[in-house]
Amino acid sequence: MSLNHVRPWRDIYRRKSRQIMVGNVPVGGDAPIAVQTMTNTLTTDVAATVAQVQAAAEAGADIVRVSVPDEASSKALKEIVRESPVPIVADIHFHYRRGIEAAEAGAACLRINPGNIGDETRVKEVIQAARDHNCSIRIGVNAGSLEKHLLEKYGEPCPEAMVESGLEHIRILQDNDFHEFKISVKASDVFLSAAAYQGIAEATDAPIHLGITEAGGLVSGTIKSAIGLGNLLWMGIGDTIRVSLSADPVEEVKVGFEILKSLGLRHRGVNIISCPSCARQGFDVIKTVDALEHRLEHIKTPMSLSIIGCVVNGPGEALMTDVGFTGGGAGSGMVYLAGKASHKMSNDQMIDHIVEQVEKKAAELDAQAEAAE
Repeated sequence: MSLNHVRPWRDIYRRKSRQIMVGNVPVGGDAPIAVQTMTNTLTTDVAATVAQVQAAAEAGADIVRVSVPDEASSKALKEIVRESPVPIVADIHFHYRRGIEAAEAGAACLRINPGNIGDETRVKEVIQAARDHNCSIRIGVNAGSLEKHLLEKYGEPCPEAMVESGLEHIRILQDNDFHEFKISVKASDVFLSAAAYQGIAEATDAPIHLGITEAGGLVSGTIKSAIGLGNLLWMGIGDTIRVSLSADPVEEVKVGFEILKSLGLRHRGVNIISCPSCARQGFDVIKTVDALEHRLEHIKTPMSLSIIGCVVNGPGEALMTDVGFTGGGAGSGMVYLAGKASHKMSNDQMIDHIVEQVEKKAAELDAQAEAAE
């Protein structure tokens, strides 16, 4: 059994939401929090888009969103859906007919923005298409594209306006007896997003998709997302997440999983616990961790690995990880297995040896999981 201990003071009590399906992925209820990303290729370039979807899925993405801005993209979407290993969400803005076409093309979900999709008559046509093709809907409220009447009422984008926008659109769906929907209330401002999400979480039992929209580049966007999404997830809010970065979609998936892993909400792959290094380090910690992150990307089994430069914290951290290495002296360090000191290993052979130990432990854990089924 992996040493990812569960303690009562670490429990997060998730908000109770009803469950919907996005293709074959359950969203809400007691389902795992799904990780999403979005392609940034031209949708009409089917080969490039499918390759990006597959790369995201290999990184762990449960759902991938694809923009559908024109009729040519709608036609390409059908082939993309056919070749995708995960459910595809069609991103629809401005042109309601794109939503109808996307549902016909086999999209698992339609993301529509109430601020720009058109009047209620057009929304009803999209709802009917979703119903006819067993497609769910995400109501995507965005602070940057709120309806004109709400901006006139409130004067500026604010949590109350975003919640009201979301509830108005929920009413339209429910009035048309359509209940397979989730909702998001995104903003690029962390405080605005958090307040809007808290408001919508109290006002509906619909599954909630979390995101800090247009968060920025890899570093700045990761930090903003970790703060915004992390706090909401800690409060139990959120059934799917997307980390919006000006970066490769695979990076969005990695960051999304790291946020969930840090809160104990999802476990996938190797969780590396490592020190920042200092003059006491017995080996080059930074280069070692960088190498191990790449060498261990293929491991999907949840497990933990500690890489600590010296004996100040090394033995203590190793007690709580599946595999560990602590720097010592004379060009070698101590390997820990299942929390116990096992054997010494030279620094120059340490990376290959750790990879071998992690792979061996992952195989053991997989076998145990298979036997338990």
